[in-house]
Amino acid sequence: MATEQVKSKEQTHFRTCNLCEAMCGIEIKHDGKKVLSIKGDKNDPFSKGYICPKATALQDLHEDPDRLRHPVERTANGWQEISWVEALDKVAAGIGAVQKQYGKNAFGVYLGNPNVHNMGGMLTIKHLLNSLKTRSRFSATSVDQLPHHIVSMHLFGHMLRIPVPDVNRTQYMLIIGGNPLASNGSIMTAPNMRQKLKDIKARAGKVVVIDPRRTETADIASEHHFIRPATDVLLLLAMLNEIYLQGYADKAKVHNRAAKFTPEIEQLADFAKDYSAESVACITGITATEIKRLVKEFCEAESAVCYGRMGVSVQEFGLLSQYLIMAINIVTGRLDEIGGLMFPNAAVDVVNNSGPGYLGKRHSRVSKLPDFNGDYPVVAMSDEMLVTGEGQLKGFMTVAGNPVLSTPNGEKLDKAFAELDFMVAIDYFVNETSRHANIILPPVSPLERDHYDVTFNNFAVHNVAKYSKALFTKDKNAKHDWQIYLALAKRLDKKASLTTKAERLLIKQLGPKFVLDQGLRRGPYAGMTLHKLKKNPHGLDLGPLKTMLPQALQHKDKQIHLNVDFYIADLVRVQAMMQDYDAQQVLLIGRRHVRSNNSWLHNSHRLVKGKPRCTLMLHPDTAAQYGIEDGQDAKVTSRVGSVIIAAEVTDELMPNVVSIPHGFGHSRKGVKQKIAQAHAGVSVNDLTDDTLIDRLSGNAAVNGVPVTIEAVQIQAAKSDISKSISSLKAESDSAA
Repeated sequence: MATEQVKSKEQTHFRTCNLCEAMCGIEIKHDGKKVLSIKGDKNDPFSKGYICPKATALQDLHEDPDRLRHPVERTANGWQEISWVEALDKVAAGIGAVQKQYGKNAFGVYLGNPNVHNMGGMLTIKHLLNSLKTRSRFSATSVDQLPHHIVSMHLFGHMLRIPVPDVNRTQYMLIIGGNPLASNGSIMTAPNMRQKLKDIKARAGKVVVIDPRRTETADIASEHHFIRPATDVLLLLAMLNEIYLQGYADKAKVHNRAAKFTPEIEQLADFAKDYSAESVACITGITATEIKRLVKEFCEAESAVCYGRMGVSVQEFGLLSQYLIMAINIVTGRLDEIGGLMFPNAAVDVVNNSGPGYLGKRHSRVSKLPDFNGDYPVVAMSDEMLVTGEGQLKGFMTVAGNPVLSTPNGEKLDKAFAELDFMVAIDYFVNETSRHANIILPPVSPLERDHYDVTFNNFAVHNVAKYSKALFTKDKNAKHDWQIYLALAKRLDKKASLTTKAERLLIKQLGPKFVLDQGLRRGPYAGMTLHKLKKNPHGLDLGPLKTMLPQALQHKDKQIHLNVDFYIADLVRVQAMMQDYDAQQVLLIGRRHVRSNNSWLHNSHRLVKGKPRCTLMLHPDTAAQYGIEDGQDAKVTSRVGSVIIAAEVTDELMPNVVSIPHGFGHSRKGVKQKIAQAHAGVSVNDLTDDTLIDRLSGNAAVNGVPVTIEAVQIQAAKSDISKSISSLKAESDSAA
C-alpha cells in the first residue's frame, strides 16, 4: 500500500540539462518536493535519450547543504545571514561609495561561464551592467572562445555568427585541440559525440585527431597524431600551403559556393607560402609526409570539416590558428556545404538582435590590452586592482564566476581581491573567489527556474527549440538571478530613462519568458511562440543545418571579409617563435573530463567519486628523465608559482608535455564546499601565466605554458638525510 502511495505521488518533468553546451533532454521523476531520478529523455529530438554523468548533478546542486539560500555578509564573526532588502541596499551603497570616491570605472565586474547557460540571466544581464556604468568589465570569454568570436566578426560580420561542423553528415572530420567526448562539443553543441563519431566511421568516413594528448576522442578516432603544444599554427600554415601546392584550391573553385562571396580569397594563395611541410615538421612533431597525406585525404573526401577548439584557442597563436582553420575550410569549399562547416538557424535569432562586436576600441589601463565588445582580457584583472594610479579598481563584482581558479595566475588575483575596498558576489557558494566578498547574493538553483538555451541553439549541429518551465517553485524568500539584477539596477540607476524603467517593470511582472516570447516571434520560424514550445515539452525538431549564404552574412555588402592584412601581420611573431623554439622545454597543458565542467561541480558527490582526477599526467620517458615514479608527488614550477601534485605516468601524453586538469585547488582557507575540499587537488591556474597571452587578441594562453618539474619525495628524502647528518654532527660536536 505504501508503495502504491509513493507511485501515485510520482510526477514526470521534462527539461534541458544546462550544465554544459550539449543541451541534453532529461526526464526527471519527482514527488513535487524531491528529485527521485534523472534519466535521458528518449523523445528529445536532439539528444534522443543520451545524457552524460553531469546531468545527475542537477539534483546534487539543488540539494547541496553548502549552497547558499539567503544573502550573507562577511563579518568579524564569520558569515552572517541578512535580509534581501538589507543586502541589496548595502551592495548598492558599497558600489556607490567606491564610484563616488574613485570614479565610475574604479568598480569592475566579471561574468563567469555559467551565465550563458542561464535563460533569465542572459536576457536581463544588460540591466545590471548598464546600471553599473563602468567600463571595467571582464568575462570568461577571454580565457576560452574569444578567437572564435573575433574571426566570425571579421569574416561574417558578427561575433556570434559562428559556423559549426555538420557532424551528422560529414565523411571526414579533422579535430585539432578538441576533445568533444569530454566536452560534449564546445562551440559545437552536439550530445552523444561518441556515437556521432562512430557513425562517421560506420559510413566509411574518417575521424582524425591532432592533440598533444591521446584523449578520449582520440581513442575512438580513426587515427591520432601527437603535436607539440601551441605549434598548431605551424601545422595549419603548412596545410594551407599544401592545399595550394597540391592544386586543391583550384580544383575546389568549381563547386566552392563560399568563394563566390569571398572577394579576397586569392590573397590566401600566398599567405602561407613560406611554411612548407618540411619546415614545420621538426617543431610540430608531425612528419612532412603525414602533413601532406592529411591534406590530400581532407581535400579528396566527399565532404570534410576542420574543427579546432580549446587547445587551439587558448595558446599564444589562438586567433591566427582559428583564422587559418576557417581559411582552410573556405578555400577547400567546405564552408556552407553539407558535411562541412555550416551556420545554425536558431529560433531566437541572437545575431540580428545584438551588436556585431568590436575589437580594441579601448585598452586596459596597465597592460594596454584591447577590449572586445566592452570586455577587457581576464589576464588584465589583477594588475588593474594592484597597480596604483588613476582608474585603479577598488571595488568588484563577480557574477557566476570563480576567476581565482579559472583565470591565469590565480594566486596573484587572490591577493588582489583581498585588497579591494568592497566586493560583492552573485553566487551559490562561498568559493575561492567569493570568500573575499563583503556580501554574497545567491540566486535559486537551476531546477527552480525556467530554461531555454538562448546561446547554445546558435551553435547546435541540428536546429531545435525547447522550453522548460521550472521544476520546483522557489521559496518566497529566494530570488532569481534576474530579480537580483533588476533590484540592483533600480537602486543604482535611479535616473534611468522612462523606456528603460518601463522595460524593467514589465520584466519584473512577467519574467524573462516575456522577452523570450518576443524573440521567438521575431525569429526565422513563422508561428513560433512560447506557447507553442510549452505544448511540446520534449522540444521541436526544426531540421538539419542548411546552406545559408549569403543570408547569414552580416556585412552590408553580403560578402566574407578575410581581413588578410590584420592576420598576416602576426606571422612576424610566428617566425620569431620558430627561430627561438626549444623542443626540450617541458610544456603544460590542461585537460577536460566528462564528469567536470566548472569548479563548482566538484561539490557534487556523484561527479567526484572514483579515483582522483587531479593528477600530473606525464610520459614515461619524461618521468624517467626527471626521476618521477607513478603516484609519486612532483613539484611543477612556472614563472608565477609552484604546485605539488601526484604524478600519473602514462603514454597518453607525448614526451616533454605534462597535463593538469582545470577547476581544482579547493584547499584555500575560508572555502565552504565540503565535498570539493575533500577532493581539493591543485589549481593549474596557479601555474598559468598572466603575461603569456595571444597578443593579437588578448586571449589567455593557458596551453603550452613553460614549466620545470622535479620529484618531491626524492628531494625530501635528500633533505631529511642532510638534516640527519647535520643533527648527528651537532651531537658529536656537543659530546666532544
